[in-house]
Amino acid sequence: MTTIVTYPEVKIEAQLKQRLNLQESNVTIVHCVYSAYSPLDVVRIWPSTVLIEDTKEERKLLQAYNISIAPEWTLVNGKGLGFTLIFEGLSKQCKTFSLDERIEEEGKFFVANIQRNSTDVYNIEVDSTPF
Repeated sequence: MTTIVTYPEVKIEAQLKQRLNLQESNVTIVHCVYSAYSPLDVVRIWPSTVLIEDTKEERKLLQAYNISIAPEWTLVNGKGLGFTLIFEGLSKQCKTFSLDERIEEEGKFFVANIQRNSTDVYNIEVDSTPF
């Protein structure tokens, strides 16, 4: 008697596959908290957002979670918003870096001099910076 073992077909969502692939590569994870200024505050992130290392090297935004990518908007509802940004991995020489939402309009995110840590996972507060 021959026993045939079959495995169930498991369908993995594309977004989950992308997350798993990111975990296997060198990435920098930035958890952000944005405080709302009004009950109807809206926020978004531009794909042009980068991390700028103290070495002047730049790391591109790969993925954003819980925040809209421009031109779409996310309603903050007056309570604030937590979101996560995944960037290319920082170089070994990097000691500090800045988050820069490179846009030519008012209200961009900019956080300077973030100290590098051993995990490359960061928790920061972001605020809209007027030009």
